[in-house]
Amino acid sequence: MADAIDALSGLDDNGLIKLRAALDVEMRKRKIAFTLGQYGEELAIHFFNNTPGCPNLQAAPVGTANVDAISRKGERYSIKTICNAKKTGTVYPDQEVKDKQLFEHLLVVKVQRDWTLEAIYDFSWDLFVECRSWDSRMNAWYIGASNKTLSRAKLYSAA
Repeated sequence: MADAIDALSGLDDNGLIKLRAALDVEMRKRKIAFTLGQYGEELAIHFFNNTPGCPNLQAAPVGTANVDAISRKGERYSIKTICNAKKTGTVYPDQEVKDKQLFEHLLVVKVQRDWTLEAIYDFSWDLFVECRSWDSRMNAWYIGASNKTLSRAKLYSAA
């Protein structure tokens, strides 16, 4: 594997672009997650299902607003993945009831540059409400990825 990664530096820009396109096609064929968000959701579900003391999660149906996984007890989990970002992706409020509770837990999955799991931060709904910030451009909420904010959540370390 290291040899294949080292070979990338030998490709010209056009070769690298063609490789990326071919990789995307093959990953779609195999139904492998290839966005950071999709991959983070899979990491979180796998971590929870394989860690004693964590609830078992299953993926929520595609298109479920603000919910990516559901526990056996019916608790809803929204999952946001960060790598180098200063904030999570957005959480859109309910159109009719702006303060409606959308989930019981927000999991912030932090991955390293090579997409290996670094940590998972679990924000209860109440803690999410305390820590959230408003993105006026997106008309939605987000969580800042500062150490100060993340340290308020329950930490699940990958190590």
